[in-house]
Amino acid sequence: MVKLVSKNEKPQKPDRELPLMSLLPNLITVGAICAGLTAIRYAFQDNFVGAVYLILLACILDGLDGRIARYMNSESQLGAELDSLADFANFGMAPALVIYAWALQDLKRAGWIAVLFFAVCCVMRLARFNVDSKSELEGDAAFFTGVPAPAGAMLVLFPMFLSFLWPNEVRSYAGLIAIYMGAIGLLLVSRIPTYSFKTTTVRRRRITYILVGFAVLVAMLLTYPWSSLVALDLAYFGIIIWSYFKHRSNQKEAE
Repeated sequence: MVKLVSKNEKPQKPDRELPLMSLLPNLITVGAICAGLTAIRYAFQDNFVGAVYLILLACILDGLDGRIARYMNSESQLGAELDSLADFANFGMAPALVIYAWALQDLKRAGWIAVLFFAVCCVMRLARFNVDSKSELEGDAAFFTGVPAPAGAMLVLFPMFLSFLWPNEVRSYAGLIAIYMGAIGLLLVSRIPTYSFKTTTVRRRRITYILVGFAVLVAMLLTYPWSSLVALDLAYFGIIIWSYFKHRSNQKEAE
């Protein structure tokens, strides 16, 4: 007996076997989502240090999943959509809610408006990135348009990094923290060019110095985490300013 297939019914994909290792990038992405959501839980249990560590873990996992997928040649549409949703959970929702639980609850409505503003800016930044990545228009590959979401998450946590160095000194300035959160949200959706490091090249004779420098950076992060993260955030603000003038200089040379 022949089964008739409706025109509106999509044919089912064959149930073929896949190597278990091909799921590794998606498993890492799911792990990052779990880390970001657990950070929110830790924050509302007043474990703010643990919450920040989990967001940092989510950032590391976010940097790994795509690269592993490309290395293993296991990129998929499912993985791309999952990664985008993970970015919003980990870099839009988690940092904003952690900061709200940490310092903004006393502001009530104003604090929640800051949370919503940052989260919406983050999702708009991610949506624009997805559209641009599928567009045929070519831009300057050396620069992002606006601050990328993972960097935005690290920048918005800057007051918390400071507070872990000087307890009770930063947390009391809730109004300024809310304004700062809004400013970082604006950087996410801005058109400011931000250096991407994707096109950065290194000469072979300098590889040893790069590896040694990275080892020193990791040692600093493990030994003096909050001082190191404060320094990295300040350095990134400097990169944003440098990127703006560098991009303008490149445009003038191209004219």
